[in-house]
Amino acid sequence: MTDVLAVGDVWRYPFRWGSAVAAGKAEKRPEWPGAVVVLIRSADGALEALMVPITSTPQSSGNSLPVPEIETRRAGLDAHPPLWVVTDEVNADVLGESYYFEAGQRLGAFSSNFTKQIQAQMVSAIQARKFQREDR
Repeated sequence: MTDVLAVGDVWRYPFRWGSAVAAGKAEKRPEWPGAVVVLIRSADGALEALMVPITSTPQSSGNSLPVPEIETRRAGLDAHPPLWVVTDEVNADVLGESYYFEAGQRLGAFSSNFTKQIQAQMVSAIQARKFQREDR
């Protein structure tokens, strides 16, 4: 799996929102535009994919980046409605053990500059202790 996932890739992915899990609605979710990949190593050395959600609704928390039109095209996403990357909530998936990645579900990729902006905003959310992680 590691040879097909790269930082900045955008995949069709069944994102699981922490608020939906808490409300018992985790299995009743609409299709999301996708999620962007950020790869990290866990404490035990396993390679994890942090799946950062892309949504058509800006977050009231302020922890979302608007996706520029050029990035929308690069990622293979629809330009309308406008899209945002939510940077304070992720799904963590251990590569090689995931049931959620399917062949042919990669849509495209964001540029390295935009991906770095996403990562920087994620770091800010972590430092502010406003970061949610849902292990898959």
